[in-house]
Amino acid sequence: MIAIGRVDARAQALSSIEFSFSNPGARSLGFGGAFVALADDATAAVANPAGLVLIAEPEVSVEVRSWSYSTPFTAGGRAVGTPTGRGIDTLSRPVRETADTDSSGLSFVSYVYPRKHWSLAIARHQLADFDFGLETQGVFGSVSEPPVVVRTTIQRSDLALDIVAHGAAFALRPLERLSLGLGVWYFTSEISILGWDFLPNDDSASSLFERATFRPERLTQVVELRSDDSDWGLSAGFLWRFAGLWSLGGVYREAPDLTFEAGLEAGPAHPVFPAGVRFVDGFRLTWRFPDVYGLGIARRSRDGRWTGALEWRRVEYSSILESFLPQQRDPGDRLDDAEEIRLGGEYAFFVGRSVVAVRVGIWHDPDHQIRTEVDPAEDPFLRAILPGGDDQLHYAAGFGAALERAQIDLAFDLSERVDTISLSAIYSF
Repeated sequence: MIAIGRVDARAQALSSIEFSFSNPGARSLGFGGAFVALADDATAAVANPAGLVLIAEPEVSVEVRSWSYSTPFTAGGRAVGTPTGRGIDTLSRPVRETADTDSSGLSFVSYVYPRKHWSLAIARHQLADFDFGLETQGVFGSVSEPPVVVRTTIQRSDLALDIVAHGAAFALRPLERLSLGLGVWYFTSEISILGWDFLPNDDSASSLFERATFRPERLTQVVELRSDDSDWGLSAGFLWRFAGLWSLGGVYREAPDLTFEAGLEAGPAHPVFPAGVRFVDGFRLTWRFPDVYGLGIARRSRDGRWTGALEWRRVEYSSILESFLPQQRDPGDRLDDAEEIRLGGEYAFFVGRSVVAVRVGIWHDPDHQIRTEVDPAEDPFLRAILPGGDDQLHYAAGFGAALERAQIDLAFDLSERVDTISLSAIYSF
């Protein structure tokens, strides 16, 4: 009976990265994010810069958001073979658990300066704010003949992801019903991925089946991957209002390329190096984060009370995996681009001198976790560790109140993996 090592916890941490590709603003969130063909407030700086020309007066927009994540991962169990019934080797399947984390803060702020045929905006947008931590007891399996019980490496892993974009967007109206927009963004990042690899509690045969207690003296190595980098990106959009009540909009948003530094440090139980020796230090690599394309259509009723919007969005998640070095991934790893479909509606009515709006939305979020397509007979451990995720349906709702100079909006977006609450305010002067 032996134990084997794999980078399962770090692979799972990488596969669970969550970005915020929904448009900023509680109004947009209430529409289920279907806002590219509307883009008629200060959040257009990100959603679709071409919409900035629809703003008649200077305005300031501020939004705060709260995110609650439930991230699945493989915590233990068995990948192949019959459980021995000893210690924690009792289940014939992988054990999936979830890590629950919360984050909140300022997610968007902007200022728009409009003129007759053009508009200028400056903005700050939170692209990602995600923390994730896991512990895995390793996955058991029986291999070869006669059967030999193996257990993947016992690990802890933490991931912290913070990406912020600062930039400016400009919109021009060359024709009465057509506007074009361009944005320039400067991305800054603070990202860390840390992993700690452990041996079982002691060197006895029985310890192979015991629940590990992550003893410091059994630490074999610490893996570090950090980014404190910056990059520039562009965005562009168009907005065409046709047939009186209809509008068509499109947007492209370029994501950053960020450089990481990797390190490996020996722990007390490392088989070769003394504790504290950094046998990899400052190794540099670059990851490409996903670009986003969107195309949408919207219609308003003649009395302006009803508004409906439909949007298609493509998120190029595959660029993340494609930018990994060969030693960072297995041949069967797969990460597909996501084709999101978003649908939302709004009904507005008067309450005194104020306009109150109620909104609902729904959108389909395809699975975008790294998974393996390796044959289970070839590598059952990898199949247990990276099974992929499930498509998610997001349900959104919100309401807003427009006063003489201000607008307040509140919305939420709920799904199995991520819940989002947004509160935003716009002031015109």
